[in-house]
Amino acid sequence: MLSKIKIAVDAMGGENSPKKVIHGILENYKENKDVIYNIFGDKEKIELLLPKNYDKKTFHIIDTKNKILDTDSPLSAAKKGKDTSMWLTIQSVKNNESDVAISAGNTGALFVISKLNLKMIENIDKPALSALWPNKNNFNVVLDLGANIECNDKNLIDFSIMGSSLYKSLYPNDEAEVAILNIGSEELKGNEIIKKAYQELNNRKNKNFNFHGYIEGNHIMDGKVNVIVTDGFTGNIALKTAEGTANFIVKEFKDSMTSNILGKLSSLINFKNLNKVKKKLDPRLYNGAILIGLNSPVIKSHGSTDYIGFSYSLNVCIKVVKNNLIQKIKDNISR
Repeated sequence: MLSKIKIAVDAMGGENSPKKVIHGILENYKENKDVIYNIFGDKEKIELLLPKNYDKKTFHIIDTKNKILDTDSPLSAAKKGKDTSMWLTIQSVKNNESDVAISAGNTGALFVISKLNLKMIENIDKPALSALWPNKNNFNVVLDLGANIECNDKNLIDFSIMGSSLYKSLYPNDEAEVAILNIGSEELKGNEIIKKAYQELNNRKNKNFNFHGYIEGNHIMDGKVNVIVTDGFTGNIALKTAEGTANFIVKEFKDSMTSNILGKLSSLINFKNLNKVKKKLDPRLYNGAILIGLNSPVIKSHGSTDYIGFSYSLNVCIKVVKNNLIQKIKDNISR
């Protein structure tokens, strides 16, 4: 019998916490009975949100009143003390008491605290922040999304290996198809760092992924590739642009469908198709960015998501543990 997956959860990070975190855990547990949730935060507040006779072995609360605020700088958060819910969550993974850590709290603080507590995977110089984006067929893994403003060619190659390992952990039956985000698809386009990474990836034998060269921003959603590699500066701008565009489209579409009687009638007739599009663009379905490159997996849930989104990010935790993400990276990085 396989041992249960243990998830360390920062219950106090993000908006509307711990309510959305605990409700997300309860939602997630409905479909995942082989999980133990090590919950770090204010026990008094947390217990009010759990069933009266909750299973203390499944929902294990570690009490701490101290928490990191969204307004804390990464440095002040690290100095705040080792009794914050975020620090204890990461430390739980460091001490092998949990298999994976998750927080919806301060991203910069989570990054710094994770790096202070967890070792890098051997031969990887920098961790990357990766996340899921929808595409025509399924989802893309995109990295880096802001952990590293500047990257060299080796970093981009490492990101390719880590990103493809992550994709195979989430979708083990699919092939990982990698491309580098660039200003054009021609081989001569881009800066020297991108060109060097391109040449190296194009010339090497990549057993765990197929390399497709460059991809432009307007083709990210096409579904021809599923792992997109870039530096953190470019990736973060691309992410925010995509999020803003998606929100704009959804709002405009909703307004046009409810502004008059004809629009309302049309929305009723096309309810099934409209609902399908809405679900595809629902950011909760791909909530859960992953700080990848450390010796243990750390998941960052969006701070403003609701309990459904947090439940989906817990699913990401379960998948990366079940499918041995860290070991996949170690095996592939050493080739």
